[in-house]
Amino acid sequence: NQNVLDLLFKVRREDFVPQDKKELAFVDVELPLGNGNFMLAPKVEARFLQEIDLKASDKLLIVGAGAAYLIALAAGLCAQVVAIEADSQQAELTRAALKAAGIKNVTIEVGKTLTSQQAPFDAIIATASFAAIPAELSAQLNQQGRLIAVVGEEPIMHAVLQTPQGSRQVFDYNLP
Repeated sequence: NQNVLDLLFKVRREDFVPQDKKELAFVDVELPLGNGNFMLAPKVEARFLQEIDLKASDKLLIVGAGAAYLIALAAGLCAQVVAIEADSQQAELTRAALKAAGIKNVTIEVGKTLTSQQAPFDAIIATASFAAIPAELSAQLNQQGRLIAVVGEEPIMHAVLQTPQGSRQVFDYNLP
């Protein structure tokens, strides 16, 4: 998707990686966040965005605000991004990085939940893996909404795209 590719050149990943990982910002690997979680590799974030096919008018939910770079990319593709983060310190770091980048169409919610009071959403990206797509995620979609999440158990996991037409595997990816 050319829009996603354009954003990869425009949004600076080094502005969203942990301070001690700046030299690795351009490496296409997952980066540890220091709280047991990690940033996804840029190619995976780009693939999530490509598969979810955001529209300029969309309201998007991202589960896992530690994915600050993904949030920044998504904010350039849709009208509003809501992100949920369980770790309050990570949520503050994400807010600060987004503010420094001048990104204003994002709200970060803190809590150990998969649900937002701002539902329904046009799209949902879960940066976590599940044995199956949780019903509470699907329930937050509007009638034409779509969702992408990693489903399965290691060593066989897949990114699954759920749309009103059904679910399908879109690529293989192991996400603990």
